[in-house]
Amino acid sequence: MKQKKMALINDITGFGRCSIAVMAPIISAMKIQAVTIPTAILSTHTQFTEYFFDDYTPKMKDYIQTYKNLKMEFDGIATGFLGSKEQVDIVIDFIKSFKKDDSVILIDPVMGDNGVLYKTYTREMCDKMKELVKYADIITPNLTELCTILDIDFGNGKFSTDELHDMCQKLSERGPEHIVVTGIPFHKKQIMNYIYSKDEDPQIVMVDRIGADRSGTGDVISSVIAGMYMNGHSFYDSVRKAAEFASKCIKYCEENQVPTHWGLCFEMYMKDLMEV
Repeated sequence: MKQKKMALINDITGFGRCSIAVMAPIISAMKIQAVTIPTAILSTHTQFTEYFFDDYTPKMKDYIQTYKNLKMEFDGIATGFLGSKEQVDIVIDFIKSFKKDDSVILIDPVMGDNGVLYKTYTREMCDKMKELVKYADIITPNLTELCTILDIDFGNGKFSTDELHDMCQKLSERGPEHIVVTGIPFHKKQIMNYIYSKDEDPQIVMVDRIGADRSGTGDVISSVIAGMYMNGHSFYDSVRKAAEFASKCIKYCEENQVPTHWGLCFEMYMKDLMEV
């Protein structure tokens, strides 16, 4: 069977377990070739007190042109944090250039959390992300990102399952077939992942809340979802595996007092992904 290839469009961070540093090994463990397209290069991510940062935007078009010239093909494309409207335009062009009829496009709209957007997300940048959404087959927003994309007031962050269903339905009308709203706090001790697929009943995956929020958790979850789905598993099973895998990694981190900004010790459980 021909090995699949997935393009990963995100930043490369040396220390801190996030972005491509997480995505590439996880995708590779699932027997899919990971092809990186860097948006920036960092020594550590921005939650550290010191970091080196090199914006790769001016180089991205030339970097990607190589793949166009070589007429490369990708079975999947996954995007993460994008730092400017120029990068969103580059990603849209990449998808238009490389998407095949059977390609899987996963977009993780890394825009903010807990009702607050990241500093780079101006109104113009939010509008650009809304343009990108329509190219997604799978999208993995948290509540903040879902509300922002739909222009809904986040308020206190409490939404009923009926409200979540209506919100996901509206989002699916813009393009995505599969949506999972990740990391929804539930009764203080659990985290809910709300799953919506077109023409199917919604489903929920619950996991225990373990410790504080950790850097790179979203990258781990979206990578496992992408790999599982590309390997032929249902969207529900892909989300369930991703949530369970992330929880196991977080538990290890808590038990071994790993600082939260060091990310998830996913390396300890890579064997769990090798048979899926």
